[in-house]
Amino acid sequence: MKTPLLTLCAVIVLVSLAVGQAPAPTAQANEKYVVNKAWAQAPADLPWNAATSSIAPDGKGNVVVFVRAMPFFRMFKTDGTFVRSWGEASLFSQPHSLTFDREGFIWTTDTAGQVVYKFDASGKLLLTLGKKGMAGDNASQELFNQPSAVAIAANGDIYVSDGYVNSRVVHFNKDGKFIRIIGGTKGSEPGQLQLPHGVAIDSAGRILVGDSDNKRISVFDKDGKFVENWPFASRGGLLITADDTVYVSDVNAGSISVLKNGKLVDTIGGLGRPHGIAIDKDGTLYAADAMGRAVTKITPKK
Repeated sequence: MKTPLLTLCAVIVLVSLAVGQAPAPTAQANEKYVVNKAWAQAPADLPWNAATSSIAPDGKGNVVVFVRAMPFFRMFKTDGTFVRSWGEASLFSQPHSLTFDREGFIWTTDTAGQVVYKFDASGKLLLTLGKKGMAGDNASQELFNQPSAVAIAANGDIYVSDGYVNSRVVHFNKDGKFIRIIGGTKGSEPGQLQLPHGVAIDSAGRILVGDSDNKRISVFDKDGKFVENWPFASRGGLLITADDTVYVSDVNAGSISVLKNGKLVDTIGGLGRPHGIAIDKDGTLYAADAMGRAVTKITPKK
């Protein structure tokens, strides 16, 4: 019998803690980038206390870190200055991903809780997709089974990668009404998905899915029809910029791959286990190093 993937992740973290915590991280030099894990250290009275699962800038000079311990949300300025924290104990079972949409709303996934949440900038809960503690199968229209990530299209449509147990992306309209299932068959054949861990929408409305266990990115058209696979490991975050540059992280490789038209154009290494990634409007990258309990700022060298 296979060990559940989430259990494996927990075992890895426990082993890391058993051998002692590493010294405070410092800036590292790559050929083209400065990788700085010291830019936003947790306050002395508010240590990380758990994996830093995801990270996202709000486009207004702040960066929010999603942590698997209370308080779940930790906000910093882009210069690393701590701002505030929030998130009560009853809200999340296992925080997984966080992203901002174009209007500044916060979207999160809770894998063990089986839900996707939408919050306003103050932390007020506005919308819940799924039902807390209730699991669905690959045919479910209202239930998930350990959802991993969410992407918001330009028109407000919602795409949820539902992949630790299921093998699909679920498409909703901006109000949370079900539209379609993308994928939904577990496997490695074209159009099948094994473990969808990330999702992003390109400028043509195509759906890019980070299919972790198949070590590839699967591309579907706007109607959910399979187009092609790109052979890049994707056990981490997935994002796309306005010019359709794709960034995909892989915790096992400790790196971010930069892609254009499905081709590799750059690799950023030395990132620990970059689980969640995001990019600010000025091109600054951020990564949440889940193993190192750190958050990383990545800037191109001048």
